[in-house]
Amino acid sequence: MTRAASSIDNQNSLQLTIEKLVYGGDGLSRLPADEHGRGKAAFLPFVLAGELVEATLVEEKPGFARARAEKILQTSRERIKPGCPHFQLCGGCHYQHTGYQHQLEIKAAILKENLRRIAKLELEIELFIHPSAPWNYRNRTRLKIRTQPEFAIGYYQYNSHEFLPIEQCPISSPLINQAIQSLRQSGTKITDADEIELFANADDSQLLAELYCLPNISEVTARKVAEEVQQILPQCRGTVAFRRPAPPTGPKAVASAGVADLQYKTDYATYRVSAGAFFQVNRHLINELAKVVTAESTGQTALDLYAGAGLFAVPLARGFAQVIAVESSQTSQSDLAYNSPANVKTVRATVEEYLKNVPAKLSPDLVVVDPPRSGLGESVVRGLTALRAPRLTYISCDPATLARDLGGLLKAGYRIEQAHMLDLFPQTFHLETIILLAR
Repeated sequence: MTRAASSIDNQNSLQLTIEKLVYGGDGLSRLPADEHGRGKAAFLPFVLAGELVEATLVEEKPGFARARAEKILQTSRERIKPGCPHFQLCGGCHYQHTGYQHQLEIKAAILKENLRRIAKLELEIELFIHPSAPWNYRNRTRLKIRTQPEFAIGYYQYNSHEFLPIEQCPISSPLINQAIQSLRQSGTKITDADEIELFANADDSQLLAELYCLPNISEVTARKVAEEVQQILPQCRGTVAFRRPAPPTGPKAVASAGVADLQYKTDYATYRVSAGAFFQVNRHLINELAKVVTAESTGQTALDLYAGAGLFAVPLARGFAQVIAVESSQTSQSDLAYNSPANVKTVRATVEEYLKNVPAKLSPDLVVVDPPRSGLGESVVRGLTALRAPRLTYISCDPATLARDLGGLLKAGYRIEQAHMLDLFPQTFHLETIILLAR
């Protein structure tokens, strides 16, 4: 979004008061009431609660509208100067216009509101909030590559597929920012890849690069591109080139230079994380996340679903005689098996598949679930409740799907014992929630 591209049409210009912020980064306001009653909801980005703004409607649907703030008429006392020159142009961050403490307050309120509205749940226990360093926290950053008219790397502009070249990304680690500068200044012509992902290890001393190449790239060309990146980035231990096929098949690794994984050290273990595998991105809160999920958990059997590379399975193995870790991705499951001690049994399957065929005699003392943004869904909730585990820990990256799933779990007899909000994604609307349930 650029100011030059947003000339105000007086017929569509109106003044709006922002009621609150909602999940997704937007502020909620109301259009003027009409003969049908209360005005419909209007959503605006980059505003704060209590502000009065002059706005332009950009989209109107039967049930809601979207608008753009052209001028802040009454400014919130919480508004500050953004810390990145690309803020509002880039679509990656949403809250840089307010201080970090206020960001935490916004996210806690949004989490509680989603639980109240969707699950009909008033969170009566304390919500433990775990803050992060607000800048340079990302250990993994994915960037777009542009080759014409000159080489550049960057992101998509806000709410578009227009390319935005960048010189830095203040939420990415210092080493990743060094790599961004090196790529920009190299004069390279990586003409056969349109994205690069940079993953830094725990002490921010080494990188692993993933290149996402065109579907018709040959292995020979892919190897040359990977070798070129290796030469540009001296801290890069390896570069893996993926061929991007047509959906629904995922990208396939076709060539590499150097090694194809990083060793990521935590308080609990050192993990092998291969190119293409999932690992948590906030380098300051990984230990805190694992501690909240696994601390003081003991018993005979623990079940770790959506296990990834084993961030939770490995520390759980210290307190349980057996851990069963389920992961569907071939790459992540390979890392999971490599990272796991002898008392962790790894299973490659979707969680839905596993729960449909779970042995009748399995009686876990603890189940840990860390699903993708889409949440568990009805079939997984039914499968979990059938296990009748006395304890269940739910790690969520989406408060709406968390609230939906909690509704089913609470009806099945679970109760919330602890609630934690970890701010894994400062400056953005994203938040991580850990709910410890018992029955």
